Amino acid sequence: MPGFSDDEALRYLRQITVREIGAVGQERLLASSALVVGAGGLGSPALLYLAAAGVGRIGIVDSDMLDLTNLQRQIAHRTADLGRNKAISAADTARGLNPTVTIEPFAVRIEAANALDLIGGYDVVLDCTDNFAARYVVNDAAVIAGRPLVTASVMRFQGQMRTVLPRVGPCLRCLIPDPPAPGQIPTCAQTGIIGPLAGAMGALQAVEAIKVLLGLDGTLVGRMFALDALSFEPQLLEIERDPACPVCGDAPTILQPVDIGDTCEGER
Repeated sequence: MPGFSDDEALRYLRQITVREIGAVGQERLLASSALVVGAGGLGSPALLYLAAAGVGRIGIVDSDMLDLTNLQRQIAHRTADLGRNKAISAADTARGLNPTVTIEPFAVRIEAANALDLIGGYDVVLDCTDNFAARYVVNDAAVIAGRPLVTASVMRFQGQMRTVLPRVGPCLRCLIPDPPAPGQIPTCAQTGIIGPLAGAMGALQAVEAIKVLLGLDGTLVGRMFALDALSFEPQLLEIERDPACPVCGDAPTILQPVDIGDTCEGER
């Protein structure tokens, strides 16, 4: 197949066959990059599917060390990885799945001081974090850097996903201008999580990121996808950009990411 090595032509054959992708789309994916922030329950399937799809360069940000409670849902890691940094462990797994793509692990906590440098180097960002402190930093940095952002969250049997196209569709601060006060949101340990639901939502983040990278229609810009896995009743909610948003509004007042205190909203 012109433009591909023999290995690539076979590896991506089923994806190239998809009419909306084709050879041109696959070449575009190979030349694209994605940053996955969080290598847990959402980030694990997201980064593995992006690697399998042939997204040419993938960054993984996570400062946490793997512990036994993670293995119920964080499928980029193995029991032998206990005690290792998650970004490095997930990078090894992704390289084993597809050694032809470039995997860049960052064993750091994303925060105001490094967010723009990390996010600015990639074409699309996937927010797979589990707390508002990280979510606000990622949201603000993505908007300021002009990078599309695919964000998801999971709690118990509920999952949500949105896509932020800076200054086109609404960002996190359009919906919740300020982070909740500590104590308003249940802790991760209190809520619990269904592992396969985190896997499903993370996989959908990868689908959405591929659509963004290829410029396909039907992304979740201006919409929120919500799924109750107990009833399997999905919802697609229209959400609007706030012209007065301090980050993505017509006259933004937040011009640099700002660190906030930790508040846990769910699990990744």
